[in-house]
Amino acid sequence: MDFEAYARTAVDVVNSPLADMSDLENLFGSESWQVSEMTERDLVILKRAQKKLREVFAHGSAGHDNEAVEGLNALLVAYPVQPRISGHDRNDWHMHVTGRGASVSAEYIAGAVWGLAVWLCQYGSPRFGLCADERCGNVYLDTSSNCCRRFCSERCATRSHVAAHRARKKAAVMA
Repeated sequence: MDFEAYARTAVDVVNSPLADMSDLENLFGSESWQVSEMTERDLVILKRAQKKLREVFAHGSAGHDNEAVEGLNALLVAYPVQPRISGHDRNDWHMHVTGRGASVSAEYIAGAVWGLAVWLCQYGSPRFGLCADERCGNVYLDTSSNCCRRFCSERCATRSHVAAHRARKKAAVMA
């Protein structure tokens, strides 16, 4: 079971705009089975879960482990998981973590929360991150070897470093 992939699902949920059904389709992937079954209710459920997951990332990245764990435990209760064997033929059997909920979103969130909970137990909350670029607001999982990641992407890191360089250059000229 690829728990990191499930944890990355939590990142995708938090970083998705979720303004309308097309955003939900982008989150699930246009070729996924969820798209044919999703409803407006799924969008509402995912927005609510998105807020709670963002709080978990904020607590984790701030070093508030107890609050991060409490948030994840509450989400685990709200979106209980049920393991399921899946595959397309007898050589492709593998495990999935699914939700016991009746909605597409509940199943999606259950996997995301389970993955994030396993991530927290395995790596600790210092591996949760909020992008250091104040204009961004995205979250990420720190997979660096020395727990030093500060940005959600190379794009944000470059943008932030260029802005800081320009600000220093401007300050030097003004001095």
